[in-house]
Amino acid sequence: MAEIPYSFNKTNNIIEIRQRYEDVVSPGEHLKDCVSIAGRAMLIRRQGGLCFVTLKDQTGQIQLMAQRDKTPHFDKFIDLSFGDWIGVEGNIVKTKRGELSVSVKEWHLLAKAVDNFGDKYHKINDVDFRYRHREADLWVNDEVRQIFLKRSKIIKLIRSYLDSLGFIEVETPVLNPVLGGANARPFVTYHRALDSQFYLRIAPELYLKRLVVGGFEKVFEIARVFRNEGISPRHNPEFTLLELYVAYKDYMYLMDLVESLILHLATEVNGIPEIINEDKKISLNLPWRRVEFLKAVSQKVDYPVDINMSVEKARELCSKFSCDYELSWGVGKLLLELFEKIVEPTLIEPTIIYDYPLEVSPLARPHRNNKLLVERFEVFIAGKEVVNAFSELNDPTDQQQRFAEQLARKNAGDEEAMEIDYDYIKALRWGLPPTAGAGIGIDRLVMLLTGVSNIKDVILFPTLKPIKVDQGND
Repeated sequence: MAEIPYSFNKTNNIIEIRQRYEDVVSPGEHLKDCVSIAGRAMLIRRQGGLCFVTLKDQTGQIQLMAQRDKTPHFDKFIDLSFGDWIGVEGNIVKTKRGELSVSVKEWHLLAKAVDNFGDKYHKINDVDFRYRHREADLWVNDEVRQIFLKRSKIIKLIRSYLDSLGFIEVETPVLNPVLGGANARPFVTYHRALDSQFYLRIAPELYLKRLVVGGFEKVFEIARVFRNEGISPRHNPEFTLLELYVAYKDYMYLMDLVESLILHLATEVNGIPEIINEDKKISLNLPWRRVEFLKAVSQKVDYPVDINMSVEKARELCSKFSCDYELSWGVGKLLLELFEKIVEPTLIEPTIIYDYPLEVSPLARPHRNNKLLVERFEVFIAGKEVVNAFSELNDPTDQQQRFAEQLARKNAGDEEAMEIDYDYIKALRWGLPPTAGAGIGIDRLVMLLTGVSNIKDVILFPTLKPIKVDQGND
């Protein structure tokens, strides 16, 4: 055998071969058609002068048939190990048992798998190992590979859908000099050349709205964002967020847009407008239920809550339903805690909750009929928040005042509060037209569309606690 080559001329994918020949080749038939394929040896069976190998590439798998009197370096071929990468040239055949195969005429070892990570009969079941070594997980667990192929398809579909509506995709900074765009504890870093502190972005919102000020009427970004918070089945410190903004529209317009987008994704990815959650089918057919925030809370606490109610009564309700709270919270924040504790988990069918308290929505525009509320909605499916959207606040004076309130909270110890972004205020002073914006968590959306319950199962390399590695051992 020659040394491992620097390249291999692969001309066919396995799925292409199966689609072309599976139904046209008869058992026992040998074709002159030659193919060139490459992948991993996933199963090896030796039978005297014959050796059968299941070769797997990104698209599928096929049987290789090597024969002592026809395959060069047969003795080395039968010494292949599970996981070895090989390139093969050969003819299409179908065994007498009807198995479509490639008769090996030439082959090359492309990489040796020194360590064995399991096979299709002994799948990797150690969850921590799977998350830390996704490269092995993808080869052995086909269902995992399918999840990430679906994730890729979902993102492509989002891009094409928004493109069809006239949106343009942009990129905004990951290093932010000012903390803003959402309430979250940030990751902090330092730039030596500028001698300045920066935050890894928690949301691209403020930059995107500055682009609307700049004349981009429909913009979106599929952004990697970072929040220095806890890890749970629904939370990862870094995740993918779709944010989109459209000029001259309000939050009612976005309700229709996100309904249609999610319905489109489900239909294209799963073939039907529904998802499976904990073995239950959830229909995504329109229309979705729409409920005002205050009504949703009132129904669960069996009391007519109102944004003008006393703080004492709101605290009483929180205590009744075992919701922790701080004495500095106003009615709006207290009601939000109630909502998240007793309402959100019950929203299984697609539901839009709208008109939130102003206190918990520092970037949203005041409601046109009640200035203590804002024109904001969230979408919940299977008890998970998937979309957060609102009519954007475009009054620079109001926005600066809200930023000042956020800064006061931050100075009082609230690590999730925003700072004053003076560049954004200046942009608003140049004029932001009526604008609506939405954020959609890509990871949670993929969880819904693939039927998994842990966010780590839809992130290729989720954040894990580092483990100490003994450098003396492999």
